[in-house]
Amino acid sequence: MTPPIERTSTRSGDALDVRHLPTFAFSHRSPMWWGTMGLMAIEGTVFALAVMTYFYLRSHASRWPMSQFPPDLIWGTVNTCIMLGSVIPNWLVKRAAEKLDLQQVRIWMVVCMLFATAFLVLRVFEFRALNTSWDSDAYGSAVWMLMGLHTTHLVTDFYDSLVLTVLMFTGPLEGKRFVDVSENAAYWYFVVASWIPIYAVVYWGARL
Repeated sequence: MTPPIERTSTRSGDALDVRHLPTFAFSHRSPMWWGTMGLMAIEGTVFALAVMTYFYLRSHASRWPMSQFPPDLIWGTVNTCIMLGSVIPNWLVKRAAEKLDLQQVRIWMVVCMLFATAFLVLRVFEFRALNTSWDSDAYGSAVWMLMGLHTTHLVTDFYDSLVLTVLMFTGPLEGKRFVDVSENAAYWYFVVASWIPIYAVVYWGARL
């Protein structure tokens, strides 16, 4: 509960005493939340344009894929399962951060890093199993663009999560760091949600 705002007397008259108000907030009360939402909107638009490009090229091709086999399903499907599973520890770390529970934040941040590491390692195998190159033809360029965009987001979020994990163990542990952890988990939801249609396009778009 927010402490009541007191009035103090100063030479210039009455003034609000805000010393006891919190210096950070979660959800829509945080500027970080609005920044994260704006970033998601921009990047979501980029993903949508990339998917539209894929189907635009597909509609003008007599054969799709062009003289190539569709991507192998195994690595992409395994990675999708891992990514869906990663939602659980991210939800737990977000909840712990909003409770300012440092011990639980540390535990679940480490678990989140393990999921992210596993996904990035398997992403290497995914690229090898695409059965096309980025410069082979329009199909290859479209597939690599979709995979490359999503991988870029994975790498940047992995780096951000790694920095936050280190800070949770070494400090400084200001209240806003818990806000950063909460918003980082929210951004991971976006990374997972954006991967589902990309997976469908890359792995099943060439099989329809």
